[in-house]
Amino acid sequence: MLLGALWGSSFLFTRFGVLEFGALPTAGVRVLIASLFLLPILLWRGLGPQLAQHWKKVFFVGVLNSAIPFACFAYALLSITTGLSAILNATVPLFGALIAWIWLKDRPGGLRILGLLIGFFGVALLAWDKASFKPDASGLSSGWAVLACLLATLCYGLAASYTKRYLGGLPALVTATGSQLGATVGLALPALWLWPERMPSATAWLSLVWVGVLCTGLAYILYFRLIENVGPARSLTVTFLVPVFAVIYGVLFLHEAVSAWMLFCAAIIICGTALSANLIRFRS
Repeated sequence: MLLGALWGSSFLFTRFGVLEFGALPTAGVRVLIASLFLLPILLWRGLGPQLAQHWKKVFFVGVLNSAIPFACFAYALLSITTGLSAILNATVPLFGALIAWIWLKDRPGGLRILGLLIGFFGVALLAWDKASFKPDASGLSSGWAVLACLLATLCYGLAASYTKRYLGGLPALVTATGSQLGATVGLALPALWLWPERMPSATAWLSLVWVGVLCTGLAYILYFRLIENVGPARSLTVTFLVPVFAVIYGVLFLHEAVSAWMLFCAAIIICGTALSANLIRFRS
């Protein structure tokens, strides 16, 4: 519940930050703060040598699992609601299962394949209703925002399979910290190049501190502890909680509207995700 609440709030606070920082600086500041939070913990645990040994692969995971997705979601939140972006984020296990099937030859069973079809059907319905490539007054469009969210979830799925194949057995804290450092390196020049001319307000800075420390640094620790204690399959259930919290926060603090169609599509996506992640089983 705590992890779902934290990750759900990341969309809200990213929205507060991106309006003043812009997409790439928002992502860059987020991973920098997360790195500054996680690195002392890593060194205190004596895991620095392991990070130094595997830094190339871990840094690559950081670009794939943090730099690109965080920038994509920050960009998307300039033109779509936090609730919609969080619902699209719930497709991560769908892409993860599909990529594991193609790349790792981890062929899903019949029910999991059905789940993939159901989940992507829900995404198609939601995108068809919400995506428009006609620019608004600010020059942005919801269609590109939806595609950015789906690119982010695709990157998450790729990073999961890459981690399983090349970083198996590496302590979770090493992967978490190294990935944030790699994302920081990857985003440093774009973030500086697009840094806003006007210094962002204290509210924007505090929002990104919240996202960096709690929604990224602390959340990674909670997530990897969940995986260690209850396994990856049960840990994936947090995917169902994130959109719930994000929608609630959006309604309460941003006065965002939630349509019945959004909730209907979200239910289809979540059911498909549960089947594809093997979280729902039927007795014969």
